[in-house]
Amino acid sequence: MAKIKVLVVDDSALVRQMMSDMLSSDPEIEVVGTAQDPFIAREKIKKLNPDVLTLDVEMPRMDGVTFLGNLMRLHPMPVIMISSLTEHGADITLEALELGAIDFVTKPKVDLAHKLEDYQNEIIAKVKMAARARVRARADVPRAKDISPKLSADAVLEKSERIKRFKTTDKIIAIGASTGGTEAIKEVLAQLPADMPGIVITQHIPEKFSGPFARRMDTITAMTVFEAQNGQQIVPGHVYIAPGDKHLIVVRDGARYVCQLSDGPPVNRHRPSVDVLFRSVAQHVGPNAVGVILTGMGDDGAVGMKEMHDAGAPTVAQDEKTSVVWGMPGEAVKKGGVDEIAPLQNIANWLQKRC
Repeated sequence: MAKIKVLVVDDSALVRQMMSDMLSSDPEIEVVGTAQDPFIAREKIKKLNPDVLTLDVEMPRMDGVTFLGNLMRLHPMPVIMISSLTEHGADITLEALELGAIDFVTKPKVDLAHKLEDYQNEIIAKVKMAARARVRARADVPRAKDISPKLSADAVLEKSERIKRFKTTDKIIAIGASTGGTEAIKEVLAQLPADMPGIVITQHIPEKFSGPFARRMDTITAMTVFEAQNGQQIVPGHVYIAPGDKHLIVVRDGARYVCQLSDGPPVNRHRPSVDVLFRSVAQHVGPNAVGVILTGMGDDGAVGMKEMHDAGAPTVAQDEKTSVVWGMPGEAVKKGGVDEIAPLQNIANWLQKRC
């Protein structure tokens, strides 16, 4: 099988060398070249025809986002952004995702030589996923090695066979997403009116990114969007996005639904985890909930969506054609937890009909 050809674009010679070494450690990947700025990268793309580009967000002469915009217009290809873990970096990276980048990896600002190695498995997995995303391949791409056990939602929230069925007409919409999800969520929210039921969202995202993402979503929808806070009441017309590095759990407090945040261990190697959110909604909202699973790599959310489905909640999965990666939705369909499969552009209308 042909190796995945990668071009590494970064103004730091150290990062270029480390990225090349990490990616080349996988037998399925070949780093065909590096470039210190977009002008050199442009010439090397023509010459080397890489399958995937890793692109630093902040570079001299031309920033990564400006280059990405030109690239996507003239020579579209899978791009993984390499971003700093700051709010400024988050804003720029979210803009890059809007322009068509497949995904991003954050790099630490301190102790770079030591900490960047911790990202090796993530970088390899995302490059492999990006190489296949254009043909809508499966997202459960094997990792170079697993560095931690893969925990289920049991690690945070014990499964209960007894579903609480409250006498209420209040509905909650629960949405889960990962790779490609920031733009998928944006498309869904942009089409929804202000009088929708409360929406809770888990998007796999780093800690510094969830606040800027929530603020960005607040500008494109008639609803009011928050980064969820512990104890915050869930009310109609409002959207609550899980903070990076916290699980979002929905609980019942008397006559109200409220957000509860958890520092529990990563589930399916994610915190926040979609499985944790969906399980809490299944147990505390039951048939009054509506579940949505959007594009994403891996299988987080598939088990939780089955639990929501079994609790009587209608569920929908984004279809393969409109997904950047049909990993999470595809796994949810496999497990039998999905009532309907729909293209992204139809999901907002599907939600309005059921609410």
